[in-house]
Amino acid sequence: MAAPEPDPRPAPGTTPGPAPDSSADPAPGPEPLTVPSMSAGPDFVLRPWEMSDLPLVREASLDPYIPLITTIPAPYSEAAAEAFVRRQWERAATGAGYPFAIVRSRDRRPVGAIGLWLRELPEGRASLGYWLTDTARGQGVARAALRTVTGWALRDLGVPRLQLYIEPWNTASARIAEDIGFRREGLLRGWQQVGDERRDMAVYALLNGDGPVDGRVVTAR
Repeated sequence: MAAPEPDPRPAPGTTPGPAPDSSADPAPGPEPLTVPSMSAGPDFVLRPWEMSDLPLVREASLDPYIPLITTIPAPYSEAAAEAFVRRQWERAATGAGYPFAIVRSRDRRPVGAIGLWLRELPEGRASLGYWLTDTARGQGVARAALRTVTGWALRDLGVPRLQLYIEPWNTASARIAEDIGFRREGLLRGWQQVGDERRDMAVYALLNGDGPVDGRVVTAR
């Protein structure tokens, strides 16, 4: 698992509202995004979130790590799970990014999530994050999903730089990132709150034009 999803809810002690100079015309917001469906190899499909994915949210809520790095509700409730799915829709509607559910092709069972987050796209950067339920790990799911979204973001969207944040202990995710072409650039100390402590994160990056992804050359736009 790599990089948590961004939380669109206001931080504690803050309230959303206009800029201090409310007399100025507000800047136009990001355009709504349409999350596509796409094949991630022969075994998996990436698609927009659906309310039928509540069993996936339930399974993820029982994982000891996923709720610490995402907004997956723990403990689980149906109302909180529905709110989680609506947040994924909201992220696309507000232009924050592309949230995908990862679905196994043979039985249409959702097994995880991956997102491409565009908060820093005006600066030429986007970040990726994913998680899988315990029963889906070790089956090539993360590699297939990450390779697919990476190639799509570089080739079709023309993103100049993609980033992943991975905890140093997570050697499996680091190996997957490097296999796809991401390069480790350094360690960010105390970068992120995980549970009740701040954790270090290793940053991995892939530039548009660095080299082939999935066997095809990526060219910058």
